[in-house]
Amino acid sequence: MAKQPSTIGASTYQRIKRDIIFGELQPGSKLKLDALKERYSASLSTLRETLNRLASDGFVEAPVQRGFLVTPVSREDLTEISELRVLLECHALELSIANGDTDWEGNLVAAHHKLHLMEQQLLKGDESEKETWKRYDWEFHQAMIAACNSKNLLSLHSIIYDKYLRYQMLVLTYRGEEAVKEHKGMFDAALARDASTAKKLLEDHIRNGLSHTLEAM
Repeated sequence: MAKQPSTIGASTYQRIKRDIIFGELQPGSKLKLDALKERYSASLSTLRETLNRLASDGFVEAPVQRGFLVTPVSREDLTEISELRVLLECHALELSIANGDTDWEGNLVAAHHKLHLMEQQLLKGDESEKETWKRYDWEFHQAMIAACNSKNLLSLHSIIYDKYLRYQMLVLTYRGEEAVKEHKGMFDAALARDASTAKKLLEDHIRNGLSHTLEAM
């Protein structure tokens, strides 16, 4: 029973963050405690704790005397987030390729297989599972860097990736065959232990996604 409050708090945190990332809580919108209490069936103390944690992670703002609001979006913020993702993910990928074992390779193969099947579905025009697509995309990128052996690096990357994902979900359009080829190229280079090529392809992939999102904003 002693663990129940933290479990509830973690669940509330994940649910609110998910709704921010997927645009159900719009950028700049006020987060009123009474409405959140009803929506998420959480106590006011849990909600305050959760919103403060989301504020520390950058998904929520808490201006003095103005309560809480969803962090607004901007082209400048997206560009900065993308640059940080390049720095963190490319470094993690290099470490992961150096450290990865057979289990790492197997997990990467499985993650790419799931993503590739979903991409084929999207190429056929079926966009009914966009949230699943982005989850598989996250799992693939996570699998590539999973063997970096740094919890701090993975934690920082997770926050930055979620911020990047929020922008993608706001203007959710698929880049098509270009993105499929980029993922396959990164996958092949990682399995071949070609860190230099894998990092270059990853950087290009992130920057191409940035350009695509900026054009759609």
